[in-house]
Amino acid sequence: MDKLETMQVFVEVAERESFVEASKKLGLSAPAVTRSIARLEQSLGTRLFNRTTRHVRLTDAGRHYLCDVKGILESVEQAEAFVSGSYAKPIGELSITAPILFGQKYIIPLITEYLDLYPEVTANAEFYDRIVNMVEDNLDVAFRIGHLQDSGLYATRVGSIRRVICASPSYFSERGTPQTPSDLTKHKIIQPTSVETSSHWKFAGGKTEVVKISPHLRCNHNCAAIQAAIGGAGITRLLSYQVAKDVANGVLQLALEDYEPEPLPVHIVYMEGRRASAKVRSFVDFAAEHLRDNPFIGD
Repeated sequence: MDKLETMQVFVEVAERESFVEASKKLGLSAPAVTRSIARLEQSLGTRLFNRTTRHVRLTDAGRHYLCDVKGILESVEQAEAFVSGSYAKPIGELSITAPILFGQKYIIPLITEYLDLYPEVTANAEFYDRIVNMVEDNLDVAFRIGHLQDSGLYATRVGSIRRVICASPSYFSERGTPQTPSDLTKHKIIQPTSVETSSHWKFAGGKTEVVKISPHLRCNHNCAAIQAAIGGAGITRLLSYQVAKDVANGVLQLALEDYEPEPLPVHIVYMEGRRASAKVRSFVDFAAEHLRDNPFIGD
């Protein structure tokens, strides 16, 4: 095993904190990984890991070495990519993640149009209503709704969305339209648990107000909550992009707009910054331009 391969083994063990998990990722046996790290420590004359029966942790020397090694490997990867053309021309598989409805409504059309423009790129789209780890799941680009945590990732803001109260016009005609958040306690409530996990709904306006709702119906899928609301089953609270076309078509009607909380930002997130490959850079630019022009998303 040459020095670069040994460095790659070291990085995998450090990031996964496990010889076994690193061996699975690299397609090597666990003893081979252990021997490789032992030889590396011997050649450096220092211990890189503290080992117990349950954990593998970097020493102080190991943490410094990891930073330097990752820089070396990134430089090698970048040099090879420039030679092969992947930094100059979009090529290869692009892995993308987004929230389920957001992905279905807005990201799939962007992906298919992008693939028509760049036929040497293939795409893998994975949609979840949760935050996924881009490193562990080997993802290139993520679409995130909400305020970002400081994760060391690069982000491009493309717009914002609102939390909106809505119901069918027939429901409001029969039961009345709430004029203040506290009026919701008198109504049938449909709770989409992937959007509103709590039964305490926060509102803004003149002052922050919290209303405890008693759901008449709970749905773990947003589409189900939307269909129930369209059918007149009650009032629900969803993200504006999820019901934008239904509101525009008149099958849902908004209420309490003056009490909506602060809008949530929408970002495209990726890991590589200026070193990103052509497929990532071109897709991020393409998606950002189109989403900013989308009246249901752009600021």
